[in-house]
Amino acid sequence: MSLILKPGTSWRELYARCVEIAPEAFHDDRLLNFYGGRWRREGVPGPATTPVDGSAIAGPPRLDAGSARAAVAAAVDDHRAWAEVPLAERKARVTAALDDLQANRDLLALLLVWEIGKPWRLATADVDRCVEGVRWYVEEIDRMLEGRAPLGGPVSNIASWNYPMSVLVHAVLVQALAGNAVIAKAPTDGGVSCLTLATALAARHGLPLTLVSGGGGELSPVLVGSPDIGCLSFVGGRGVGGEIVASLVDSDKRHVLEQEGLNCWGIWEFGDWDSLGPQIRKAFDYAKQRCTAYPRYVVQRELFDRFLAVYLPAVRGVAFGHPLAVEHPDDPLPDLDFGPLITDAKAKELADVVDEAVRMGGVPLYRGSLDDGRFLPGQQTAAYLPPTAILSPPRSSPLHHAEPFGPVDTIVLVDTEAEMLSAMNASNGALVATLACDDQATARRLAADLQAFKVGVNEPRSRGDRDEVFGGRGASWRGAFVGGALLVHAVTEGPPGERLYGNFPSYSLYPPT
Repeated sequence: MSLILKPGTSWRELYARCVEIAPEAFHDDRLLNFYGGRWRREGVPGPATTPVDGSAIAGPPRLDAGSARAAVAAAVDDHRAWAEVPLAERKARVTAALDDLQANRDLLALLLVWEIGKPWRLATADVDRCVEGVRWYVEEIDRMLEGRAPLGGPVSNIASWNYPMSVLVHAVLVQALAGNAVIAKAPTDGGVSCLTLATALAARHGLPLTLVSGGGGELSPVLVGSPDIGCLSFVGGRGVGGEIVASLVDSDKRHVLEQEGLNCWGIWEFGDWDSLGPQIRKAFDYAKQRCTAYPRYVVQRELFDRFLAVYLPAVRGVAFGHPLAVEHPDDPLPDLDFGPLITDAKAKELADVVDEAVRMGGVPLYRGSLDDGRFLPGQQTAAYLPPTAILSPPRSSPLHHAEPFGPVDTIVLVDTEAEMLSAMNASNGALVATLACDDQATARRLAADLQAFKVGVNEPRSRGDRDEVFGGRGASWRGAFVGGALLVHAVTEGPPGERLYGNFPSYSLYPPT
C-alpha cells in the first residue's frame, strides 16, 4: 500500500490560510508576539521542524528578558482596565471568541497535527474540549464568582506543549472570564502557530491576552518572579516545576503547578479480562504523551499469564504513523492511536533508556517495529517510536520510578497487597491511578492507600471536564487544585482567611470525594 499526503493539508497551505485569516499575527516570513493590545514584530524567530516528517515549520519568535518585562508591564495595565469590565460583557466577549475558534476548528486541529504530531481524532478533540469546556464556564461563571474578585495582577501561564487548546487556551479564557488579564508563554517544543491563531481570534474581541515566546532561561524569571504577577499557572515536569517551587518558597504568590507522576494500573483478584484489552490499547493514545497516561501495570503474579494473553493482542493492535497519510485523495484521515513523539531527540532518548533497561535485566515483553507504521514513501521517521513493553525494569532505570512520556509500558509483578501499594506509589505522588479488581470493597480499601488524586476502579481516570476537580498528591502537584469552581477560585480572591483546596507549603487540603 503506497500512501500520499492528504490533499489540502500541507504545512505550506495551512500557513497560507493563517496569513489570510489573521495577517496581523502571521507574516509571510514569521510569527509575531502579542502584548499591550497589538501584535509586534519583535523577537528572533527560532528554527523549528515538525516531528511528523522533520520538515521545516514556523518557529517561535523568541523575546529577550527586557521585552518580557515590557510585556508583563503591559499586562498589568490590561489587568487594571479589564477588572472594571462588567461580567455580562466579559461573557459576551469570551463567547464571541469561542464562536471564532469553533469556526476555525479544523485549521487549529491541523496546525496541532503538524506542530506536535497529534493524530486527527485527538487534535480535533483538543480543540473541541477547549471550546465546549469554556462555553460551560460561561454558563456557570455567575455562581462561581459570588463573593469573589479578580486577583491583584495578571495570571501568568507556562504550559507544556501537549495540550495547547484544551489545557492552555481553555485556562486562559476562563481566567479572563473571571476578570483577569492573562499571559501565555508559548511552549518552545511545539504549538506556537496554533496558539498564535487562537490568540489572534480571541484578541479581536478585546480580551486582555498576552502571548510571548522565548527560552525558559530568559523568560521564566520574569514570568514567574515578577512581583506584579497575581498567579502563576504551570503545567510540566518535576525538574522545571521543582525549580519554580523553590523560587516560591518565600513568596505568598498564588500558584497552580501541575507536575508529572507515574500513573499506575494495578491488577489484583481480577477476572473481567474482556474489558481490559480495549483499555490497554486506548492507553496508548497520543503515545502516552499525556499527564494522565498509564505507563505502568502492577500485576498480581498469579494473574500474569491471563494478563499477558490480553495485553499482547491489544498492544499489537495499536496503530501509529504519519497522521495525514492516506491511500487515496478522498480518503478520510487515518484513525491512529499516535503519531510521532514531540522531537527526534525525545524518541532517541527514550529508545536508549529502553535499551539500557534491557541490558540491566529488564525483560522485553514486546517491541514493535517501524515497519508496522503507516508512513509516506521515503519520509523521515526519526521522531517515531513503536509500542514497547518491559517487564520488571531494574530499580536503577528511570523506567522504574519516572513517567517515560512515550509509548513504553512497564510491568511489575507483585505477590501481596503491600507490594502492590508500594509499587503503585513508586513516584511519590501521581495524578491518577486505577485498580482492576472484582471486589469493590477490596478496591476501595486499597485505593485509600494510593498516592493518586483520582483513583478509578476497573476504568481509567482522566483530567476531566466541566465540574470535575483535578489535582495531584505528593510531588505531582503544588498549589491550588483546579476544575469546575476550583479553577475560578484559584484565580480570584475570596473572603478573608480563605483556605483554597490544594497542596501548599503550610498545608494540604483535599476536596471531599
